[in-house]
Amino acid sequence: MSLVVMKFGGTSVEDPAAIDRTAAIVAGRVAQGRNPVVVVSAMAKVTDQLLRAAAAAAQGDRTGALAISSRLRSRHRDTAFALVKDSAALINRIDQKFDSLDEILRGLAAILELTPRISDLIVSYGERLSSRIIAAAFCERGIAAAHVDAREIIVTDSQYQRAIPIDSAIDKRAAERLRPLTSAAKVPVMGGFIGANEAGITTTLGRGGSDFTAALIGGAMSAADIEIWTDVDGIMTSDPRVCPDALRVKVISFEEAAELAYFGAKVLHPATILPAVKKNIPVHVLNSRNPACEGTRIISLAPHCGSPFKSIAVKKKLSIIDVVASRMLMTHGYLKEIFDIFDRHKCPVDMVSTSEVSVSLTVDSNDKLPVIAADLSKLADVKYEGKKALVCMVGEDIRGQNGMAAQVFTAIRHINVRMISQGASEINMSFMIEEDDADEAVRALHAAFFQNPDPAIFDVEARKPAPVHSS
Repeated sequence: MSLVVMKFGGTSVEDPAAIDRTAAIVAGRVAQGRNPVVVVSAMAKVTDQLLRAAAAAAQGDRTGALAISSRLRSRHRDTAFALVKDSAALINRIDQKFDSLDEILRGLAAILELTPRISDLIVSYGERLSSRIIAAAFCERGIAAAHVDAREIIVTDSQYQRAIPIDSAIDKRAAERLRPLTSAAKVPVMGGFIGANEAGITTTLGRGGSDFTAALIGGAMSAADIEIWTDVDGIMTSDPRVCPDALRVKVISFEEAAELAYFGAKVLHPATILPAVKKNIPVHVLNSRNPACEGTRIISLAPHCGSPFKSIAVKKKLSIIDVVASRMLMTHGYLKEIFDIFDRHKCPVDMVSTSEVSVSLTVDSNDKLPVIAADLSKLADVKYEGKKALVCMVGEDIRGQNGMAAQVFTAIRHINVRMISQGASEINMSFMIEEDDADEAVRALHAAFFQNPDPAIFDVEARKPAPVHSS
C-alpha cells in the first residue's frame, strides 16, 4: 500500500458538514488501497479567535478573553455532538481542554505579559481540539483512525512562533509513532502547525504551518504523495477575485510553485514544498468542496509549456527603502553593513536593486521600519515609502526568451513601475508598483499572456462557454 499524507485546511474542517466531506475523501483513499496520514488545521477562524483571547487577557480584559473561550468551547462541543453519536467522552475531553485554556488566560490577565512561548501554547489548542474531534468522527464513519498529538512527532528548536523543525528527530519519532499505525492499516490523525522542542514545550511553525507539517511528515515517511486539501481547485493563473477568467494550472514545477508561494500565492505555505523537494515527492493541491477536480500537481520537472508564464502572484503591504551614499562609492563591505542591519532586526528582504551610489530594497511594511531606517542613516541618506506591491510572474526559462520584458512592460505601460528584477532567477520576473495599481496590473498582464493558454498545462475547458440550447 502506498502512503499518502493528506492535509486539510481550516475551511475543510470548519463545521460538521465540512468534516463529513473530509471523512468521505479519506475513506475514498482507503478504498483505493492507499495508506493515509491525515494532518488537520484548526477549524476556520479559531486560531484568530485564540490570538484575540490571548491579546485581551494580556491587556487585563479577563472577562473578554474568557468570553471568547466560552464561544469556542460551545462551537467545539456542538461540532462533536453533531458528528459523534455517543459523544459524552469526547465532549468531556473538550471541556478539560477548555478548562486548562481558561486557567492560562486567567493567569495571563494577572501577569499582563504575553510572551511568544505562552502565545504558542494558547494557539495550539485549535489544532489539538480539531484533530481529536476529527479522529473521533472518522471512527464513527468506519475509518480506523488513531489520534496522534503532533507535539510528539514534530520536534523543533525553541524559536517560538516560528520554530525550525529538527528533521532527524522528526524522522525518528515518525518511525516510532506513525509507522506502526500505518503498518496496522490505521489512519493517524494529527494537528498541523504545532510542535514541541526537545524539552516538550509547545512551539508553532508560523501561520500556514499546517502545510509544512504535512510536508515534514511526508518527507519523514517517504510518502508516495502529499495532498494539500483547501477550498480552491488548485494553483490558478492569478487570483480569481481579481481575474474572474483565471485558469487552473494542471501541473507546475517545485521551483515555480516555491516562487509563487513566497511572492504572495495563498494556496501554499512558502516552506511547504522544501521537504517534498528533498525526497522528490509529488504535491497535489486539491479542493475538498470539489474532490472530483484533479487540482494542481507539483513535481520536480514540469512538462514544457507553450505559454511563457504559468501564474501571476502579488505581494502587497510592502515598503521600498532607498539607501543613498555617494561617499560609500565602491567601498568594500558597504552592502554587508546594510544587510547586517536587516539581519539584526530579523527583517527579510524581498527584492534588491543597486546602482553606483544607491541601494533600493523592498521589505514587508512593519513597525520596525523607523528603527531600521535610523540604523541605516548612520551609513547613508535613507528614505522609505509604504503601500507598494510586488508583482511576480512565474514561468519556465523567462530569461532565455527574447523580447519577454518588452511584452510585459508594454502590457502595463499605463502603470508606473518603481523597481524591476529579472535575471536573478530563470523562472521569475518581478517588479514593484503602487499597491493601488496592483489589481489593474494583474488584469492587464493576464489578458496579455493567457488568451491562448496551453491545454496541456492549463484547464482550458473551464473557460469554454456553456452550450446554448434552442427552445
